[in-house]
Amino acid sequence: MTTTTASRAHLATAIFTVSDQDAALAFYTGRLGWEVRGDARFGPDGESRWLEVAPSGSVARLALNAPMGGSPGGSAVVVEVDDVPAEHARLTAIGGVDLDPAPTRAPGAPLLFSLRDPDGNHIWVTSEG
Repeated sequence: MTTTTASRAHLATAIFTVSDQDAALAFYTGRLGWEVRGDARFGPDGESRWLEVAPSGSVARLALNAPMGGSPGGSAVVVEVDDVPAEHARLTAIGGVDLDPAPTRAPGAPLLFSLRDPDGNHIWVTSEG
């Protein structure tokens, strides 16, 4: 069996399916404080919308897609932050965010917590290393 080395690559965009792109945009920018990275109409009559958001300074982006033949929710991404307890406290103080009661650390895992967007997509918040 012959193997070759893959080209250098990095994760650029994760995709969540959301029931309402405007409501999702309001949640990610208004509640979580993320920024819009792209918002464009496409398709023959501009009926489709490509919407991307990301935490400030992030290279990777999150696309918020309208449902295509299925129900939304169930996806997950991991966001790394410098201070997990501080980010949990910030989101708790904002209110209106469905998040775990406190960060936890399981054996062999980093300190982390999860939050859910209005469509049930999970965002795990942890720190590097």
